[in-house]
Amino acid sequence: MKDCLLVLSGGLDSTTMLYEYQSRIAKAVSFHYGSNHNDKEIACAALHCKRLGIEHQVIRLPFFKDVLHSSLLSGADAIPEGHYADENMHSTVVPFRNGIMLSIAAAMAEDSGLQYVMLANHSGDHAIYPDCRPEFVGAMSKAIEAGTYNGVQLWAPYTNITKADICRHGKALGIDYSETWSCYKGEDKHCGRCGTCVERREALAAAGINDTTEYQE
Repeated sequence: MKDCLLVLSGGLDSTTMLYEYQSRIAKAVSFHYGSNHNDKEIACAALHCKRLGIEHQVIRLPFFKDVLHSSLLSGADAIPEGHYADENMHSTVVPFRNGIMLSIAAAMAEDSGLQYVMLANHSGDHAIYPDCRPEFVGAMSKAIEAGTYNGVQLWAPYTNITKADICRHGKALGIDYSETWSCYKGEDKHCGRCGTCVERREALAAAGINDTTEYQE
């Protein structure tokens, strides 16, 4: 039964979720909010939805750049290099991004008669991104359910597993991760040095996947 709407970035995590739960996903939505890497990500999202025959919609949120501050919205040169554990990676936070996007996704799910909105956050996100933590997911799910006529719920099945675990799921599904995008700089190739590139490399290696991503170096 197709009863879910997936928030699909086109990155490694949400693409894995798209394939793993394709039998439940009626529609996927991507948000173009002006980040450096939106165009790269959304092209991947569109590719996979077309391949699986899943409806894909892109919602543009141009106001993000007008009212919010983040290195993700400030050009490739603003993206810090290093691991997510490094203090400088906090500049990549886009304030309440998931809260804003999930509100729109919940409205779309209600409008389409769908019961769940799916989000592909994982345990590695918790330290740096408040709107990826279990507390947020639980509270947001209650708010969405209370605020929709058909009691739409937020479903985030990867919340308590690692990115490496997600890659293991993808490996079993035969996903080609070279057809996903992670790099926050959004240039022709993955930089290989920003936090999301470092995390991508580590997760693929931990899952025993040959990393065919094209990196700049």
